[in-house]
Amino acid sequence: MKSTSDYLAKKISTSITVDGNLKKEVWQNATWSKRFVDMVTGAPGIYDTRTAILWNDDFLYIGFEAEEPFVDARLTERDSIIFLENDLEVFIDGEDCYYELEVNAANTIYEVFFIWKDAFDKGGKFDIPQFDVHQKQAYTFGGDYDRTGASFWKGTHPRGIRWAFTNYDLPGLETGVQVDGKINDPTHVDQGWSLEIGIPWQSLKLLANGRSLPPKDGDIWKMFLGRFQKLLTSGKEVHPHPAMVLNAHGIYDTHLPEKWSKIEFTL
Repeated sequence: MKSTSDYLAKKISTSITVDGNLKKEVWQNATWSKRFVDMVTGAPGIYDTRTAILWNDDFLYIGFEAEEPFVDARLTERDSIIFLENDLEVFIDGEDCYYELEVNAANTIYEVFFIWKDAFDKGGKFDIPQFDVHQKQAYTFGGDYDRTGASFWKGTHPRGIRWAFTNYDLPGLETGVQVDGKINDPTHVDQGWSLEIGIPWQSLKLLANGRSLPPKDGDIWKMFLGRFQKLLTSGKEVHPHPAMVLNAHGIYDTHLPEKWSKIEFTL
């Protein structure tokens, strides 16, 4: 039977040192994705971007290769709003919650944990000190470009509002970046940059939502794998930033778990 997944993530028997170097043999033997496409139209992305996913009993590993002629990353403070410049992004769906990770070419990271408001019950699994809605870095979120007119309060997604915890740090997260060129030097034409991510399975318990950790052969998780690119034309910044993804959404909105790629874990 033909798989209904969008990508097959292969299991490996070794561990990976996360340093951004994707020339390692383990990555050379991985299955790399097709070129990322425009998030709305599905046309080939303006720059070549590809991903590969590997896993073992302890870690989920994600690699990105990003073509970029002028590698630029000015934000260096953790949890800066990285999508304001060039970045690579991973979202992991947990049905009633999801996790967002953004990384730029300076290896600055931005993390948010989202919980759908309709799943945040008093005394429920999310009603724990880690997700205290009264702390200063907890916000309500309606979605991308949604808060206008009739959708002002709840956005346009059928599930409505999410709680967003911007002080969340995924336990054990590892990221590494390597730049093939000269970062922040517009006089030099670069090849691009690579990103390597390591995530301990045990840090994904809430996102697993009762599923096996590590996954069983054939398990499918939904993930967003994408890239946002800041572009200047005639001295003006292009808005919204071009978005390139593994699978098109048909709409300029990242926060749609139902549109994310289906990643199947195989032995």
